[in-house]
Parts: sequence; C-alpha cells; structure tokens
Amino acid sequence: MESRHFVYILQTENNTLYCGYTDDVEKRFQAHLEGKGAKYTRANKPVKIVWQKEFETKSEALKEEYRIKHKLTRKQKLELITDR
Repeated sequence: MESRHFVYILQTENNTLYCGYTDDVEKRFQAHLEGKGAKYTRANKPVKIVWQKEFETKSEALKEEYRIKHKLTRKQKLELITDR
C-alpha cells in the first residue's frame, strides 16, 4: 500500500493554530484530542482541522510543515486556510 503524507493545521479552543505532519489526519487528530499528540496540543486543546494538504513524498510534506511553522505569520496561515 502506498503511504500518504499530509500537512494539517488545527484550530485550538483558545483560537491558536497548530501545524503538523501525519500519514493519517483523522487518526492524528484523535491522538491530539486524547492528549497523545504534541505537547502544544496537550496545553491548547484542538477543536477542529481547518486545513490539510496531501503531498507525494514525506520530504515534500515535512518541508511544507517547516515552512508553515517557521516562516509564515499567523496572518499568512489564516490566508492559507481561507484560500483553499
């Protein structure tokens, strides 16, 4: 079976954004909800997936995750979400 690679953005209950990488968005979201995801989402409870994109390779996905996390401002992240 071909593996899938996704970058996703979650909105938290205090209206912050969290970006991550996974091969299964729904399963990863459940892990975040159960407090088994990232340290950030244990402290900032996620409420919904607001954006996701699939990539052909893990490398491409991880590069995009890095770009979103470290290069984009909150305003740019919100624009990315609304442009889909």
